[in-house]
Parts: sequence; structure tokens; C-alpha cells
Amino acid sequence: MTRELIAILRGIDPEEADAISDVLVEAGITRIEVPLNSPKPLVSIRRMAERHAGRTEIGAGTVLQPAQVEEVRAAGGMLIVSPNFNPAVVTATRDAEMKSYPGVLTPSECFAALAAGATGLKVFPAFQMGVEGLKAIRAVLPVETAIYMVGGVGPSNFAEWRAAGATGFGIGTALYRPGDDARDVGVRAREMVSAWEETCR
Repeated sequence: MTRELIAILRGIDPEEADAISDVLVEAGITRIEVPLNSPKPLVSIRRMAERHAGRTEIGAGTVLQPAQVEEVRAAGGMLIVSPNFNPAVVTATRDAEMKSYPGVLTPSECFAALAAGATGLKVFPAFQMGVEGLKAIRAVLPVETAIYMVGGVGPSNFAEWRAAGATGFGIGTALYRPGDDARDVGVRAREMVSAWEETCR
């Protein structure tokens, strides 16, 4: 079962990659993003992609330049996530047959990203749009648009965001901080999955 949860492992070190990805996958989170401003991010992506081949979608976040897309693909990445909308990055991602999730906040950015070929939209920061803002923008976007909320979301408000039209969530520091013990990350991951599943009933 693929849950609409993306673990954002900002700052992860390659030496942590195996243990952290193991507990995430065991908990049921199979989409993992390593921001490119982490230590040796391509090494971490490669390790996790090889270790969990066929069971996960591993990718990169904070992708700002088209040239970075090919580097991520060569490391085994399947997802490209950005904090902003850069049409050249979206085009490079789709040309590489990878999934594209650009960061958006305004209606203009949302529609421009979809027109450029984005797989889904990353609303960032989610707390700035707010639940009421999501309801309003969901009303005008194509029904099939996948919208992922990132920034200020967690198990306590999954249900509220889902009711407003969120497809899923990107979870960063509420799930992982550099140096966290893998067992603690596993506990939080299971809480996230449980909260997610409650919204699906």
C-alpha cells in the first residue's frame, strides 16, 4: 500500500541512511526525499534506492537547477521536489521520466506548474496558505490535481487538511532531525501512518 506521505530527511548523513530508511519503510512510509542541501545527498539517495529497490520511491528535495535532475536520476532517484516552481526543472524531470513536485503557493503558480507538466503540487509553506486557502484553491484546480501540504502539518491536523482537499503530506522535522535515533524515528513514523490511515476510513 502506497500512502500519500513523503518523509523529508533534511540533513541526513549517508551513514544514517540505511537505519533511518529501514524504520520508515517498516512503518509504511515508502516515499523518501533527501534535500540536496544535506551532506552528500546523492550518496544517501543511492544507498536507499538500492537497499529498498522495488518497494520505495526515493528522490531529492530542494532541487533548484535542471542539471541536478540528471544527477538524482543517475543515483537511482525517482522523485524531484522543489521549494519553488522552475519550469525548466519540471521539464527536465518529466523528460527524465521522473515525478515532479514543484513548490507553489499562489493560484498562478499552481496553474503554471500543472501546465508545465508537474506530477503534483507541493504547497509550501502550508501554514501560510492555511486550511481555508486550500479549500478555495482546490475549488478551482482540476479535480485530479494531487496536492501535498508541506510545512506546519502533522498527525494532529492530517484530518483537517484532508477534509479541505489535501492529497497528502510532506513531513520534515516532525519526523526526522539530523542525529535522531532510528528507533525514535520509527515511533514517529508509525504515529504518522496511524494518523494517515484514520483519515482514510
